[in-house]
Amino acid sequence: MVTLVEEDVTPVYDDYGDGDEKLLPEDEEITYADSGEALVVRRTLSVTMGDDKLWLRHNIFHTKCTSGGKVCNVIIDGGSCENVVSNTMVEKLGLSTEDHPQPYKLSWFKRGSEVKVSKRCLVKFSIGKKYSDEAWCDVVPMDACHMLLVRPWQFDRMAALDGFENTYAFQIDGVAITLGPSDLRKATKTELLSRA
Repeated sequence: MVTLVEEDVTPVYDDYGDGDEKLLPEDEEITYADSGEALVVRRTLSVTMGDDKLWLRHNIFHTKCTSGGKVCNVIIDGGSCENVVSNTMVEKLGLSTEDHPQPYKLSWFKRGSEVKVSKRCLVKFSIGKKYSDEAWCDVVPMDACHMLLVRPWQFDRMAALDGFENTYAFQIDGVAITLGPSDLRKATKTELLSRA
């Protein structure tokens, strides 16, 4: 064992603050969901009320985008392998589809049956004023949302999830974007009906 003696060494600590401040750069703002006339109306099961951030702990990332002039519900979830768009959204917005280059079957996506995925669609969308994008999505019958962005979108955008704040941060065309989740507790009754 060797002991080294250093003179007048002052420890240096990282300054993380008390945890209340945001981890975003000063010039960056969070982009939240679009608002406006929703694409379709469906039921909502329940919404929990509360004033703290604990609601983020058990909620996946919900937001809204604008596509074809209509506001659509979006979920971003890293647990799935393919971006998907609901056949309802494709039909209502008149989006063009093409044959899927590698058709496949899903057995977990819609209650009661196996779903054959044979079409895909390039969906153009925007969230807020700064973020416009497009994504290839497989067309499926889906009840959870209009569009589900998953690993391919996250990978292509190099999007980083902040698990505590439930935000996604990335850069597109040199512009820093941070997407914030929709707070279902603050949604109006009309928004809740359109979300279901």
